[in-house]
Amino acid sequence: MVKAMQGAGVVVTGAGGGIGAALARRFAAEGARVVVNDLDADKVKAVADEIGGIAVVGDASRIVAEARDALDGTVDVYCANAGVGSGGSEAADESVWALAWDVNVMAHVRAAHALLPDWLERGSGRFVSTVSAAGLLTMIGAAPYSVTKHGAYAFAEWLSLTYRHRGVKVHAICPQGVRTDMLEATGSAGDLVLQPTAIEPDAVADALMKGIEEDRFLVLPHPEVAGYYQARAADPDRWMTNMNHLQQKWETAE
Repeated sequence: MVKAMQGAGVVVTGAGGGIGAALARRFAAEGARVVVNDLDADKVKAVADEIGGIAVVGDASRIVAEARDALDGTVDVYCANAGVGSGGSEAADESVWALAWDVNVMAHVRAAHALLPDWLERGSGRFVSTVSAAGLLTMIGAAPYSVTKHGAYAFAEWLSLTYRHRGVKVHAICPQGVRTDMLEATGSAGDLVLQPTAIEPDAVADALMKGIEEDRFLVLPHPEVAGYYQARAADPDRWMTNMNHLQQKWETAE
């Protein structure tokens, strides 16, 4: 058991299924009081009923006040998990880019803006950002997703370096493939890059709990991502050449 989670007020967005539902179940199992959020009312109610949580339906970036009220006025942990896996290139419609930016980045910004005054006043709070390995590296065939996940990671990093001395803890979860509906939607690019090492959502929840216990900012459910990230930083041109070879392999298979 993670002692810090016992009795904590936790909010998990995008929790109607996949990683979000796994996080909600795990927090509840650790003894937390959990608000489950999603746009899909039926799914979110089913998860909330399963874990003895509270369902809050609606836009993830605008439910902080309602979630806080449901938790008797205190949010201890906020999991900014809701996301969209927008594929496409620079030619993707601007509405696709706008949605990816709004959900993958601005929802995190709006939530932090609503949460931080209380957290800074009491000197504690925990912000969990479900990013993606694409936020550290990139993903072929998915420019809007890759770019906005880089933004999500950058915002989590900024929050951590700005407020850690004031009691705010931040965790950025960066998995590769996870067996969810979003992975299925990645199509042939996901089949090539993500499916071979895909893990179950419960493994992501396990990694987060370990990260919380160890007080680590970067949570890597796929440990090998650390090596890729180091290689990218050490020799960017070599790394991009290797990624371009992967791109060519994908194009040939299409």
